[in-house]
Amino acid sequence: MIALLVAGALAALVSLFGTRAVAILLGARGASQPILQQNAANAVVPPHQHKAGTPTMGGLAIVGAALVGYFVSHVRPGVVFSDQTLVVVGGTLAMAGLGLLDDLKKVRAKQNRGMYWKVKGLVSYAMAIGIAVVLVTTTDIDTRISLTRADLPGWDLGPVVWVIWAGTLIFATANAVNVTDGLDGLAAGSALFGFAVFAGVAFAAFRSPEIYPDVVNPFDLAVLAAAFVGACAGFLWWNAAPARIFMGDVGALALGTALALLALTTDTQLLLVLVCLINVIEAGSVALQMIVFRATHRRRRLFRLSPLHHHFELCGWPETTVIIRFWLIAGAGAAVAVGIFVADFTARR
Repeated sequence: MIALLVAGALAALVSLFGTRAVAILLGARGASQPILQQNAANAVVPPHQHKAGTPTMGGLAIVGAALVGYFVSHVRPGVVFSDQTLVVVGGTLAMAGLGLLDDLKKVRAKQNRGMYWKVKGLVSYAMAIGIAVVLVTTTDIDTRISLTRADLPGWDLGPVVWVIWAGTLIFATANAVNVTDGLDGLAAGSALFGFAVFAGVAFAAFRSPEIYPDVVNPFDLAVLAAAFVGACAGFLWWNAAPARIFMGDVGALALGTALALLALTTDTQLLLVLVCLINVIEAGSVALQMIVFRATHRRRRLFRLSPLHHHFELCGWPETTVIIRFWLIAGAGAAVAVGIFVADFTARR
């Protein structure tokens, strides 16, 4: 338990001071987030022009702080690295690298679109499949679909189908968090809830190996999740409205990938829908918007603007109201996920 506290507290401190340093450094170099302008069709967009000039790529501080907290916590005797957790770290860094490239392209081009979205989608999906392949070929990860443990419902997909399932889960979660990252503190705050859930789930698996025998070194997974909790908390100090820095794709893709990989390695894949509830809602709003728009031959839209947080802004909600209410939804989803896990845990005791 002490290692979890060390990882979380150290990551929070490094993130708190590191984010400020990154904001100053990037601000001095002009690495600011381009803000969406009205297009030629005079489409209505939320009034975010005042945010122009805010540094981006703050996700570098989140990922860096989480890794510092995670690795330093292993100085304590008895805290050992696991192959699965190191794959989680590697996969998170790989997706963060893709996000960093996209952020750099946006900053240099001084416009809010980086890679062409189809190219970025294909590359990120291929990377997600690659991460899943590494997991299944180099570790003892369970290839059954799971809710709160490997044998519930326990449908074994086999390595090939599992790779497709896991890769799709990683890809979808990473991009869902990226879609959510549109208001100050929204993505980081909701991700904090998710990492807190996985820290608790992994620690429970560590304390009850007779119930969760298929989770490999759950204590190490709990330490990593706790480090991400602290890193998100420290970053929020500067990212809360009005934001002094944005996380950028480097942070959003990293957080989404880490959340998906923690769900896979703790055998709580189906629980991820609740753990990342607000991200599911946000990504779903984009999908529904596209379906309705295309089905009506570009004449109708379901929402005023997607993702959903922009729809409510255009309905007159202040940005802070949208953020706090969406945080409440994220917290409610996380609470329900914990409730389902605890209910199953107590039933098995």
